[in-house]
Amino acid sequence: MAELFVVRHGQASFGADDYDILSEVGHEQSRLAGEALRDMGWTPDRCITGTLRRQKETLHAMGFDQPREEHPGFNEYDFHNLLYHRFDGAVPDAVRGERKTHFRTLKDTILQWQTDGIHGAAESWQDFESRTSDALRFATDTTARRVLVVSSGGVIGQLVARALQAPNAMMMEVNLQVKNTAINKFVFSGPRYFLHEFNSTPHLSGPHRKDLLTYS
Repeated sequence: MAELFVVRHGQASFGADDYDILSEVGHEQSRLAGEALRDMGWTPDRCITGTLRRQKETLHAMGFDQPREEHPGFNEYDFHNLLYHRFDGAVPDAVRGERKTHFRTLKDTILQWQTDGIHGAAESWQDFESRTSDALRFATDTTARRVLVVSSGGVIGQLVARALQAPNAMMMEVNLQVKNTAINKFVFSGPRYFLHEFNSTPHLSGPHRKDLLTYS
């Protein structure tokens, strides 16, 4: 079977005016992830990202020479938009700037999005499901034997939950566990795909790299 490695982007700039940019830590995480794959003897035949800057920067820092392809289905859900509409445009300051409050509130917001929907949101849960399915087909409808995708936590959560045939709510449980530049391995043959390895960060192991282990 062919291999699909889906890597979460490196650390972005939480709380900044422009979240969609890697921090210095994010660049180093990405460099080390690429180095780890090469040390394993694994180099991709095909490289894909979404259209987000932090995904593109991650792939660039990983240092692979293959041409980059894009599919917007690998983009993260727009959490700013979801929070904005959940709170009718008045997102509390604590949700914007305090990590624990932000992610606790985000989890509740995604569960609401999945069940009742959030009025006015730019994207419905059903649209998110559809576009991530389209992106998976794009990545696996190929003669390539090794496909590398750089995506985001929510998309990875959805791909894992779907591979395990888990309830929708499991997507967010997985999403919150995915570390920056974590490697998630799937194997595929035609339309069939299976989870083989989840949230692996061998490149960030050891006490000398503990400060490089991040989740946002």
